Amino acid sequence: MKKQILLIHTGGTISMQQNEEGSVVPQSTNPLHSENAAIQDLAAYTIEEPFHLPSPHITPKDMLLLKQVILEQVEKTRIDGIVITHGTDTLEETAYFLDLSLSLDIPIVLTGAMRSSNEIGSDGLYNLRSSIKVASSNGARGKGVLVVMNDEIHTAKNVTKTHTSNVSTFQSPQYGPIGIVAKKGSIFHHSPLEREYFPVSSITKKVALLKSYAGMESNMLEILPTVGFDGVVIEALGQGNMPLDAFEGVKLLLRANFPVVVVSRCFNGSAEDIYGYAGGGKQLKDEGAIFATGLNGQKARIKLLAALESTTDLHVLRNWFEKDSDH
Repeated sequence: MKKQILLIHTGGTISMQQNEEGSVVPQSTNPLHSENAAIQDLAAYTIEEPFHLPSPHITPKDMLLLKQVILEQVEKTRIDGIVITHGTDTLEETAYFLDLSLSLDIPIVLTGAMRSSNEIGSDGLYNLRSSIKVASSNGARGKGVLVVMNDEIHTAKNVTKTHTSNVSTFQSPQYGPIGIVAKKGSIFHHSPLEREYFPVSSITKKVALLKSYAGMESNMLEILPTVGFDGVVIEALGQGNMPLDAFEGVKLLLRANFPVVVVSRCFNGSAEDIYGYAGGGKQLKDEGAIFATGLNGQKARIKLLAALESTTDLHVLRNWFEKDSDH
């Protein structure tokens, strides 16, 4: 019996085409619909298209809608696996949001394309077939939300887009993929140690993401509560350090019980409370900053958005973000 796959299309380059001027643009009809014959041998399908957006237009509320579509379909019919086609610019954020907010054991796979459907070397249909193979695999069960691109299987927590145009853009720095897609199916060689779950039923909070830089000013931070933000993630320098003036802004926020989560702006490594000078990670931690473990800035923002729907208690938030460390 064929596996029953829920196939959700959301837009993105995988559903676009290049026009005569060379611009990649959305189509009135998703080109993937004409490719159904090319995937019929792999599974049986229920197809949903809740919206059709380039991924820079996708918001956390759209991610929540995807979660709701998934739960509705799983409740009313047998679903063995889920594949979501998505633009690559924010794919990792949607994947991580779903990873945090769903507690299903069935495989959930996100995929996309770096080349539109009518470009030479288009990778969309190939990635879609690979993703269906993974979503149909028993080995993918219980591993959380996965991202499949270019024959590699990555976890939602670790994967990130690393190149603007290369088809191998999705990588998991420090960790690597947890499996590969072969001709006859998927092969897993690693498995996530644990999964987190936040019962998100609404998106009511606003979280800013700021990248630190030499000479960063304090007013960049001080203004956040006055313009409606509920928390901030800072991509700090090096191992988790801030410029002196910006450190004053961080202190003001923390003393007002405003959540401040610190990650590193570096591509590899984690932020830690090592340096004890003014603005160093040790002083940030002593003032109450929360150091995220193993997350980049955009993922930490998604996690803080989800967490703030449950609590604003800084002690609870700290435990949720720092539980994987020895702090």
